[in-house]
Amino acid sequence: METKKKDTKWMVSVALMAAIVIVLANTPLGMIQLPIIKATTVHIPVIIGAVLFGPLAGAILGGVFGICSLISNTMAPTLLSFAFSPFLSTTGIPGVLKALWISIGCRILIGVVAGWLWILLEKFHTNQTISLPVVGFVGSMVNTIAVMGSIYLLFAQQYAEAKEVAVTAVWGLVMGTVTASGIPEAIAAAILVLALGKVLLKFTKKL
Repeated sequence: METKKKDTKWMVSVALMAAIVIVLANTPLGMIQLPIIKATTVHIPVIIGAVLFGPLAGAILGGVFGICSLISNTMAPTLLSFAFSPFLSTTGIPGVLKALWISIGCRILIGVVAGWLWILLEKFHTNQTISLPVVGFVGSMVNTIAVMGSIYLLFAQQYAEAKEVAVTAVWGLVMGTVTASGIPEAIAAAILVLALGKVLLKFTKKL
């Protein structure tokens, strides 16, 4: 009976976090439109969910984030939306599978990595003031590196065409995005995961 109660609480909690992801993903605060790509803060509740409820919850929330990203890039496409939406693929079934990996698979990784990293840091009794921002930073960088790295590996030619540059210039552009967008996102995630995580960890322990 106690186990069933815990399972119900876990499902309700994950559903609430998923609702937050969906709301963020559909407001300017969640996906900020830049000239080439959409910068995101939606990964933050994914990371916090992984900390509070474990890697499986993180994976589910990451999947929700990925589906929202897919829909956003399909409904309001940018130059790089072909890499996030299977409906905009110009390279047939392989392109569809690549887009699904980037939009959904890479986002599932955020929750899985954040969840297991938190478990590892807890195992070594790391102070929460250190472990929370570390998990926030790493989780955010997983998002940026997995997405931009996959675009480089899977869509270099299409990326070059969209940007009207040579394929040899793609690596530099990808690294520019990681530096200019990914690192500030990761710093913001570290701060927010620390601030929100400390409060929410105390709250969830009372449940």
